Amino acid sequence: MWRRWRRWRRLSALAIACTACGGTATQVKIGAAPPAETRAALAGALCDGINCRCRDLGAAGDGGVGVPDDEAHKRYEIRVGPSPQALWLTIGGSTVLYKSAEHAQACFYVDLTSGEHPIEMRASAPEGVSAAWSISELGTKTRSWYDTFAFACGSPGVCSFSEMDGMKQEQQIAKRNLRDPCGSTKIKSVTWDTGKAPDNEHPSELLVRATLDIYKFTPFRPHGDDCGKGGGRAPNDVDPGTTSTDPAPAQP
Repeated sequence: MWRRWRRWRRLSALAIACTACGGTATQVKIGAAPPAETRAALAGALCDGINCRCRDLGAAGDGGVGVPDDEAHKRYEIRVGPSPQALWLTIGGSTVLYKSAEHAQACFYVDLTSGEHPIEMRASAPEGVSAAWSISELGTKTRSWYDTFAFACGSPGVCSFSEMDGMKQEQQIAKRNLRDPCGSTKIKSVTWDTGKAPDNEHPSELLVRATLDIYKFTPFRPHGDDCGKGGGRAPNDVDPGTTSTDPAPAQP
């Protein structure tokens, strides 16, 4: 599990480096925080109403989450935290996932269709924010979890401008979009804004934006496999509905 977390930290550094491609963070006036509630159609055997239990990261297969009932949807795990503060994550503007300050971490399982889905993470705290979240895709056929995206700043501790700058300098991101090479989801257009920073070092507000680009094809190789240029596609698999401009994958 520690190895997996370190990999997610590396992905988060890559993701933050991506913002250097389109400009740096700016201090702006960020509006009031959303209501302290979850508004979402949660999915899977670990969810009951608006609450979900986190799967055991060391468990085999899907961890008891289960797969969607139809082929039009793919199942995702959203882990919000660890953080001692309240955090919000929205998907497509209508799905709102809320982690309260009473819980260090919260998990949510949602089903999404192929195409682009804008996502935002919001953190607000007068003393400085501590923000972390990750997105994992479940392979319907492989019962394998793909590390789609991870972000962490000030977790543990408090997020600082120097930490953000350090992560940008640590990795010079490749020009391709980020994703688990065996999965079917890309993360792109990662940007963020910070609000007030009373000490000029630790922002009290943070808004991270990104886009999930979900392919139609179903991954056929498990996480950690040597997927190479062909990615997680099966041989001769086509994906006419993808929004990506990548060339057709090479044959495995």
